[in-house]
Amino acid sequence: MTDRLRTGIDVLDRKLDGGIPAGSIVALSASPASQAELFLYELTATRGTLWLSLNRTGEAVRDSIENTPAETGDPTVRHISGEAPLDNAGKLVSALPETSNLIVDPIDVLESQEPPSRFRSFMNDLQNHIFNTNSMAILHCLKSRSTPPLRDTTEHFADVVFDLETNVAGDEIENRLSIPKFRGGRAPADTIKLELIDEVSIDTSRDIA
Repeated sequence: MTDRLRTGIDVLDRKLDGGIPAGSIVALSASPASQAELFLYELTATRGTLWLSLNRTGEAVRDSIENTPAETGDPTVRHISGEAPLDNAGKLVSALPETSNLIVDPIDVLESQEPPSRFRSFMNDLQNHIFNTNSMAILHCLKSRSTPPLRDTTEHFADVVFDLETNVAGDEIENRLSIPKFRGGRAPADTIKLELIDEVSIDTSRDIA
């Protein structure tokens, strides 16, 4: 049986028979106006983590991690800017050590690079390195008004897709996680209702029609 890597979120790890298969790429699809970053923060507590930030500065990411109430680790944060983000990200990914976490936040910036063949080449190299090092990569995919044209490519490369839906229902904010894709394993058939306040936890309250 393939080794499983914990996500740091107990409810998810139980649903997934212990976690994500080692060597997997995970696409976390969520609205930018959500608490999805809690998933990323809690992942850093599980093992050594390299966090590639494509939008926010490294200092901003580190401040967010330090100030969150959730349990976190001490990730290495690198801000990727400039004219060649795919090249810069690729160099950092190639140095990822064994059994590590890689967070790309957000993948949208890389999906927008031209020509598309360069992004596909990056994803192939990423997939090979993550597999060879028994690591886990989480690609933060923003749901936005202008979805990057290569989002389908990202989700096709991904071994696992987490889809977080955030909606306002009456006077409450509802967060439901579905896992429509789980390559090499069994995807849960139902959605998971989550509480995303200061950490990720399951909502055990009953829905009232």
